[in-house]
Amino acid sequence: MSAPIEPVYALAFGAHPDDVELACGATLLKIMDEGRRVAVCDLTKGEMGTAGTPETRRKEALLAAEKMGYVAREALDFGDSELFYTKENLHELIRIIRKYRPDTVFSNPPDERHPDHMKASRLISDACFYAGLRKIETVENGVPQQAHRPKHLLYYIQFKQTEPEIIVDVSSTFERSRQGVLAFGSQFQRDENSNQPVTMINRKEFLPGLEARARSLGEQIGVMYGEGFLLHGVLGIDRFTEVFKPGN
Repeated sequence: MSAPIEPVYALAFGAHPDDVELACGATLLKIMDEGRRVAVCDLTKGEMGTAGTPETRRKEALLAAEKMGYVAREALDFGDSELFYTKENLHELIRIIRKYRPDTVFSNPPDERHPDHMKASRLISDACFYAGLRKIETVENGVPQQAHRPKHLLYYIQFKQTEPEIIVDVSSTFERSRQGVLAFGSQFQRDENSNQPVTMINRKEFLPGLEARARSLGEQIGVMYGEGFLLHGVLGIDRFTEVFKPGN
C-alpha cells in the first residue's frame, strides 16, 4: 500500500499533450514561483495528430514536465478523436482529482474549434463536481479514496479568441513557459525542405501568434504579457483589497 500523495494547489487537464503548455503554461509557472505545487494530466496520447507518434509525444510531455517543474504528469488513454463521455472516463477523472486533491483545476474551454477540447471540458467540469460526492466510490492502489471537490475551475483559452473574464500577469514567466512548448518538437518544429505536412500548429506563424495574443492580453491590464481565463461559476471575494489592490 503506497502513501497518499501530497495535495497540489493546481491540477491542469488537457485533452492532448501540449494543450496545457500552449494555453496556461506561464500561469502554472507563476503559481509554482509563488511556492505552490502543480500537476498535469493529459486525457489522450495525441495519437491522431498529423506529426509524431504516441511514444514520441509521451517523451516530449515528460520533457516538458521536467522543464516546467510539475510534481507529476499523468497520461490517460481516452482516445484521441474518440474522447467520449462515458461512466468509465468520468470515474477515471474523479480518481485523478481525488488523488491530487487540488484547490484549483484548469481545463479546456467548453466552446472550441477541436471537438476533443469541448468533450474534455464537459468531462472535467462534471468530474470536479462529482468528485465531491461521497457515495461515488473510487480506489487508488487498492485504497478507497476520500471525496474532494476543487474550490475553483478555470477554463483556459485555446484557438477561439474568447474574451477573458480574468487576465493573469505572466510577464515574469512567459519567456520561460516557451521551454515547455518547445519540448514538443514533433509538433512545432518543421523542416520546410522536407515532405512533412503543414499543420496549423507547425506553421512558422503559429508560435508568434501566441506571443501576440499574450502581448494583447497583457496590454489590457497594463503589463507585458497576460494569459486569459474563463470562470466556472462566480468568483467570491474574501479580502477585497487583495483582489482590488490599492495604487502605489
